[in-house]
Amino acid sequence: MRKEEEEAKKRAEDDAKKKKVLSNMGAHFGGYLIKAEQKRGKRQTGREMKIRILTERRKPLNIENLGEQQLREKAKELHDWIHHLESEKFDLMEKLRRQKYEINVLYNRISHAQKFKKGAGKTRLGGRWK
Repeated sequence: MRKEEEEAKKRAEDDAKKKKVLSNMGAHFGGYLIKAEQKRGKRQTGREMKIRILTERRKPLNIENLGEQQLREKAKELHDWIHHLESEKFDLMEKLRRQKYEINVLYNRISHAQKFKKGAGKTRLGGRWK
């Protein structure tokens, strides 16, 4: 019986030690997971960003107990919101098109300038300073 009691005490002590070690490790590992999640949150993919933005923008549609006039007002409100989003989309697309054009113009200017600047850099870089 004594042996059984001693073995039970040893098991209880071992279990307590294991729990303590695991809890300490778990606390540190949990901190690691939080840091990893924060880092991953900063570098979201395009798809994740799109889903997050859409969930933020989406509004619940509560039309269960609305009358005819209230439904008309709600439809007008939604139409105005869609109009606003479409105009914002158009503005952003035009801005993107303009920026692409400017990039092409600047790229052409750089390539044109490099054609005529072939021998100008040799005298400055080579040779001895006088």
